[in-house]
Amino acid sequence: MKKKTLKLKKFNIHPIFMFIILSCITVLLSWILSVLQVQVTYNKINPNTLELEATLLTIENLFNYNGLKYIISSSVKNLAGFAPLGNLLISLLGISVAYATGLIDAFAKRVTLNIDNKKLTFLTILIATISSLVNDVGYVVLIPLSALIFSANKRNPMLGVIAAYCGVAFGYGATVFVGSMEVNLIPETTVAARLIDKTFHVSLTSNLIIIIAATIITSIVGTIIFEKIIVPKFSKVKEKEVDGNTKEINLEEIKESEQNKIETDFREKKGLKKALIVGIIFVICFIYMLIPSLPFSGLLLDMNEKTYLGQVFGENSYFQDGFTYMISLFFIATGLAYGISTKSIRDNKDLINRCCIYLSNLGMLIALMFFASQFIAIFRKTNIGPVIVGLSTKFLSQLSFSGIPLIITVVLLIVICNLFVTTPIGKWEIMAPVVVPLMMQSNISPQFAQFILRASDSMAKGITPLLAYFVIYIGYLNIYNTEKEVITVKKAIGYIMPYCLLMAVCWILIIIGWYLLGAPIGIGVSPTL
Repeated sequence: MKKKTLKLKKFNIHPIFMFIILSCITVLLSWILSVLQVQVTYNKINPNTLELEATLLTIENLFNYNGLKYIISSSVKNLAGFAPLGNLLISLLGISVAYATGLIDAFAKRVTLNIDNKKLTFLTILIATISSLVNDVGYVVLIPLSALIFSANKRNPMLGVIAAYCGVAFGYGATVFVGSMEVNLIPETTVAARLIDKTFHVSLTSNLIIIIAATIITSIVGTIIFEKIIVPKFSKVKEKEVDGNTKEINLEEIKESEQNKIETDFREKKGLKKALIVGIIFVICFIYMLIPSLPFSGLLLDMNEKTYLGQVFGENSYFQDGFTYMISLFFIATGLAYGISTKSIRDNKDLINRCCIYLSNLGMLIALMFFASQFIAIFRKTNIGPVIVGLSTKFLSQLSFSGIPLIITVVLLIVICNLFVTTPIGKWEIMAPVVVPLMMQSNISPQFAQFILRASDSMAKGITPLLAYFVIYIGYLNIYNTEKEVITVKKAIGYIMPYCLLMAVCWILIIIGWYLLGAPIGIGVSPTL
C-alpha cells in the first residue's frame, strides 16, 4: 500500500489581519509585563531644557477596562494623527496630476528609457537615501513615483517600490548635507558630552564628511545587492502578445502611424519644455521662500529659532511640515503645464476623472493604514519600546569594553532597540547620556558616537511593522502585485531581508573602517578624541 503523505495547506495571513493580531499580542504582552512589574529608571535628556531628568518608566496595562476604553475612543484620533496617511494623500494628489496628464510617461520615455536598469536602480536608491535630508518625505513621494517610472521602463513596478523603500529605510543615516537629523540630534549629543567635558561643543558639520561618503558607498552596495539578489526574484513585465497570423502590409496605415508618431513626438517635446520652464520658476519661488529678510520671503522658516538651519530643519519648521505639500504643488504645476501644452486633457472634468482612476487603487492601502495606525498607537501607549531602550541603556552602562568591542556592542543594542523605537531622536534622548560618556572614556568622540547611532538606525528599521511607513511599502506591493496570493507581512519582509542583512554589514564596515583609519568624519572632527 502506498503511504499517504499529509500535506499542510499553506496559510497566508492578510496584512490587515496581521496588524490586528499584533495589536492583540501587544495588549496581552502589556498585561503580562505589568504583572511582572517590568520597569526602568534612567536619565533622559529633556528636549525643552536640554538637561538630564531621572525618569521612571513602567509598562501601561491595556488589558483592562481603561485599556479597552482607550483603544475604542482613540481610534479616530490615531488614524487622523497617523503621519503617513496625510503625507501620502497630499503627495499622491500631485503625482496623480502628473500621471494623468502624461508627464511622467513622457519623462520616462525621454529620460529614463535611455538609462540602463542598473543606473536607474542606482539613481533611485541614491535619491531615496538623500531624501532623509527632509525627514520621511522619501517614503510618501519616491515609493509611488518609482513604481510608475519602473513600470514605464518595462520593469516590474514592485521593484521600484522595493528600491525606493530600501534606499530610504536602510540609508536613513546618510545624506549629502546638513539636515533635520543634525539639528535634532546635536543638542542631545552636546548635553551628554558635557557630562564629561563641560565646554564640549558639537557642530552641525561634525558628521558631514562621513555621511557624504556613506551615501555614495551604500548607494553603490545597495545597487549591487538589489540587482544581484532581489531583481531575479521578480519576473519581467510581460509584453503584449503578438498575433501569429500574417497580415497584409498596408502602406497607408504605416504612413499614417509614422505621421502620428511624429506629431506625438513634437507635442511631448513641447510639453516637456513648458513643464521644465514652470518647474524652474516653481523652484526659484520655493528657494525665495527660504531666504530671510527679503520682501514676502521666509514663509517656510520658523523665525523663533536662533540659527538658520534651525529655522529650516527645526522641530517646528514650516519647511519640514510643508515640504510634502510643496512637492505635490510642483507635480501639479508641471503636470498642468504639460497637459495644457500637449492638449492631453480636454477640460477640468477630464483631468479629475483621470486622477481618480489613478487614485482608485488606494482602498486597500487606506484600510491597511487604519489597522497599522491602531497597532502602532497601542504599542506606543504601552511604553514597551522605551522600556526596552532604557533596559538596553542600563546594560550598556555596566560594560567595561572599549574600542571596537564597545562599538559593536552599541551597534547591536541600537539595532535591537530600533525594532521597537524607530525614531532616532526617541532612542538618542534615552541612550545619549550613557553612550556618549562611555565612548568618550574609551577615547571615542561624541560626534562619532552620534554617527554610530545614525548608521545603526539605518540597519533594521525597514523590517519592523512598527515603522509607520512600512504600511506604504506593503500597501504598494499589493497594489502592483500580479499574483493571486496577497503579499503578506512575512513575504514583504522576505523580499528585503537580504538587502537589510548585507547593508548592515556594509554599515558596520564603514564604522569600523573609519575608526581604524582615523579619517575625518566632519570638518575638523576625528573618530577619536
